[in-house]
Amino acid sequence: MRAPLSPSRITAALTGAGALVGTVALILATSACGSRVPDTKPTDLPPITEPPEAYTGTPWFRDVTEASGVRATCRNGEEADQFTILESLGTGVALFDFDGDGRLDIFVVGGGYFDGPTKTTFKGHPCKLYRNLGNMKFEDVTTAAGLAGDWWYTHGVAVADYDRDGFPDFVVTGYGRIGLFHNEPNDKGGRRFADASEKLGLRDSSWSTSAGWGDLDGNGYPELYVCHYTDWSFTNNPICKGTSASIPRDVCVPQRFKPLTHSLFKNDRGQKFRDIASEQRFKSDGYGLGVVIADLNADGRPDVYVANDAARNFLFFNRGGTLEEKGVASGTAVDDAGQFNGSMGVDVVDYDGSGRAALWVTNYQGELHALYHNLGAEMFDHRSRLLGVGSIGVHRVGFGTAFTDLDHDGWEDMIVVNGHVLRNPAGSSPKQQPVLFHNTDKEGRRFFRDISNRGGPYFQAQNMARGLALGDLDNDGQPDLVVTHNNGPVVILRNEAPAPHPWIGFKLVGKGNRDTVGSTVTVESDGRKLTRFAKGGGSYLSANDPRLHCGLGGAKLKRVTVRWSWGESQSWENVEPGAYWELTEDQPTAKRLPAP
Repeated sequence: MRAPLSPSRITAALTGAGALVGTVALILATSACGSRVPDTKPTDLPPITEPPEAYTGTPWFRDVTEASGVRATCRNGEEADQFTILESLGTGVALFDFDGDGRLDIFVVGGGYFDGPTKTTFKGHPCKLYRNLGNMKFEDVTTAAGLAGDWWYTHGVAVADYDRDGFPDFVVTGYGRIGLFHNEPNDKGGRRFADASEKLGLRDSSWSTSAGWGDLDGNGYPELYVCHYTDWSFTNNPICKGTSASIPRDVCVPQRFKPLTHSLFKNDRGQKFRDIASEQRFKSDGYGLGVVIADLNADGRPDVYVANDAARNFLFFNRGGTLEEKGVASGTAVDDAGQFNGSMGVDVVDYDGSGRAALWVTNYQGELHALYHNLGAEMFDHRSRLLGVGSIGVHRVGFGTAFTDLDHDGWEDMIVVNGHVLRNPAGSSPKQQPVLFHNTDKEGRRFFRDISNRGGPYFQAQNMARGLALGDLDNDGQPDLVVTHNNGPVVILRNEAPAPHPWIGFKLVGKGNRDTVGSTVTVESDGRKLTRFAKGGGSYLSANDPRLHCGLGGAKLKRVTVRWSWGESQSWENVEPGAYWELTEDQPTAKRLPAP
């Protein structure tokens, strides 16, 4: 194995006189990498980490699925024993208020299976919509909402108000097609969804996975970035060997197939969509699995980061409506050894109070999950070992992920759900434990400590997890979790972490781009600044609560400032902790939202 490329050497080379030499060296190192393999691979440097703490207190999360009324399952079709790579991806989940009653509803992507005499006919497993009744109770409104029709083999979901009518719409990805569902009134005073894909020209016959919305050209209407995976089909379904002589066959790795070009759909004022990926003139061939859209260089415009499986990750900086790919040059395409990873889940976080957007990526077993520290000037530094998260991927394959301040101390903590893609992996099991890491201080710097033992029974069990959505389902100021599993039920975890400090939350409403992806919120309190980012996409195949949540620690709240995407900065001082506030662009008064 070649010597690792030091992040400090890469950074120095790219920012100094030797920028071209450093860039070429990194490109050569990246192109020389081997393919992803099922077994754990060695690393040259020991990951810096600490063992999970002993804990006998009250669990921080309680499984309330049984009492909630949610009875959704996700299928992948592996019972047909076709060993397709299609089965490995799983499905996602979205949290959004579809009917405007102030409570988050749950949309579950169903997946699919194989039917027919040869088990090669694609069938969609039903997706489900659950309306939030309050107090963690939900009712199945799939049929009433117009979503009980036939589905294709589905994977992911992304939410946005694409036509600016004040109600959230959503897109569902999957194998062979994509669907855009418009939120419209029904004849009973409620809301329903209609498939508007054909009407709007949103067509995609490729294999689509994660997607993310964001107004990338500043016209007030969100564009849609869609990740594509491989050219697999039943006519291109090779037999791949298992991990030992006793296991003759298993799922193929993605390198057995060609990667697909991703799509970027331009939104023509909510009336039509057109794929402009080729017009952007960037190379976007990759095994795409995760995407997040946020302002990553503090210029007020949303940028796009893409997690690719077994290939370099992409970072597209927004140059005023044109995207420029700078993954290698920025230090976010590969790991600290200059190697690409098998990347799945993504998030954006200010983990250290710097005010800058760091990138977090979950990776394959035997690889370092990547926390890319934002150095400014469009440069990032891989700091997973230094920050205590180096051990997460040793025996786990990471998928859905999120950051939130669980104990309201002002620092965002980390959640990752896991599960293998192979039927019989070497060195680990198909089902794997999730992890919970607390953002804490260690010798004057930030450090993530494994507190999975505080998480409760779900965090002690092994699961085949995939999608993860974060959101405050009961509006108590403590974001909850919804997790999907391959061939298993969706699980709802209520956040009951001890949180002695105050909190505050925000619903941002733009005057044009209502979803405000790319906006940044700064909360000032007693000399400290907390930063949160309005994001499109994120996690894995899933969509989080669009509201932004901040724990305040013991500090007194002074001021809240929003730098609006494609707009100016605006401040409010008339806000108090313990509630969600609606902040509307160019409106001087914040609106306190009632707890429904």
